[in-house]
Amino acid sequence: MQVTNRLIAAAVVGLTLAVAHAGAQAPVQGAPPQAPPAQTPAPQPQPQAGQPQGGTPALAGPGGGRGAATFPAQQRPPGDSVLIERGKGIYSVTCTACHGADLRGGQLGGPNLLRSQVVLADLAGELILPIVHGSRAERGMPPLPLSDDDVKAVAEYLHSVVAQGRTQGAPPPTDAPPPNAIIGDAAAGQSVFAARCSSCHSPTGDLQGIGTKMPEGKALQNMWITGGAGRGGRGAAAAGGAPRKVTTVTVTMPSGERVTGPLVRYDDFLVTLQQSDGSVRTIRRNGAAPKVEITDPMEFHRGLPAVLNDKDMHDVTAYLATLK
Repeated sequence: MQVTNRLIAAAVVGLTLAVAHAGAQAPVQGAPPQAPPAQTPAPQPQPQAGQPQGGTPALAGPGGGRGAATFPAQQRPPGDSVLIERGKGIYSVTCTACHGADLRGGQLGGPNLLRSQVVLADLAGELILPIVHGSRAERGMPPLPLSDDDVKAVAEYLHSVVAQGRTQGAPPPTDAPPPNAIIGDAAAGQSVFAARCSSCHSPTGDLQGIGTKMPEGKALQNMWITGGAGRGGRGAAAAGGAPRKVTTVTVTMPSGERVTGPLVRYDDFLVTLQQSDGSVRTIRRNGAAPKVEITDPMEFHRGLPAVLNDKDMHDVTAYLATLK
């Protein structure tokens, strides 16, 4: 009986405490609502060195649109224009011979600074300074008689150039006109054309008026050397010439069956071609069987850089530019 009474008493005490707790939590009717306790704002991450305020890397100049920049040299806000101009002058006098006026390497064999991991990772000259002062003398970079302030000015100039790159290692935009490839002897180019090109091309046929259709020398030279696949243009078809020819393949089966069509794929195990009805057929290869004969109309053009020297290329370009 005593145990039972104790259990009942404990239950009553527990119920009383629960009701009291609930009453404390419930708002008193007619009383103004209590404001929630003030919360301490979470600390905001501090921007890293070389990163603009706001924590998000800035897009690199004209290269914006490719996503956040990767390297510190491409994340920085615009630098001091006076310091950059000073660094540019020092660079042009002291560094151009080795690293080039466009930072892509000079006549004395210096490395491309647009792709240099040192330049890309440097923030304010701290990585460049030891090298300029001789830390890589055994690797061909002699110490230069520049003060720390001069080196930092050069570093600021390098960063200003790298920050404008469209992608890592790409040359920055420039106002300078493109190099003119029309510097050769047109008469000499006509002789080279007659000896090397006239069996497939004609100045009164597929190349008629090419000098008018492609007046820019670099694009014209890229086009004819590659057979229409040069970077400078969209090919001979875009210039008004004949459409680009495709590589074809003829497969002779052991039974004597011959299959011919544009080549899609070719390796040690398979040959794939497009048939006359538009369907694609893949044939397994086993050594020399079946017999495969590939006709590539661009094979000659791919070998041109090994056949023609620079003078020949410039001369032919000058000749083609006269075909108005």
